[in-house]
Amino acid sequence: MITPRSWLPTPLLSILLLIVWLLLVRSLSLGHILLGATLGVAIPLLTRRFWDDQPMVRKPWLLLRFMFRVLIDIIIANLLVSWIIINPWRRSRPAFIEYPLTLEHSFPITLLANTISLTPGTVSANLRMDGRTLLIHALDVDDEKALVEEIRERYEQPLKEIYEC
Repeated sequence: MITPRSWLPTPLLSILLLIVWLLLVRSLSLGHILLGATLGVAIPLLTRRFWDDQPMVRKPWLLLRFMFRVLIDIIIANLLVSWIIINPWRRSRPAFIEYPLTLEHSFPITLLANTISLTPGTVSANLRMDGRTLLIHALDVDDEKALVEEIRERYEQPLKEIYEC
């Protein structure tokens, strides 16, 4: 039986591909809309065997709150990094930190690593082969344990709730 999920495995990606196509060609002609829609259906169908299964978002309102929190944290981190850069008498204390993961699925781990890298002053450097530890480089660290707890509380715990994993 043919289901919408079988010919449209990732509807949001298909819509995004259509929008990106229309922005690239800068035209809303019927031909471009049809071509963009065809690409939006064909590309996910042709590439779905390369994608990992993604857990379902169980609590979308928490996802929106998480996105807002990350946006605010990015703004604040930009200001803090700017202060470190323009403040000549203050020395930064860079450090590599081993962050023990409690997430188990690859998609939320990827989201966590990307969130850490998006926040100025921190970069996810490596995911260990066992998938249990994330190596993070931070520009200015006072207390490593406090940083680990902050990441767990602000990012990892909400991701666990959003995806219930």
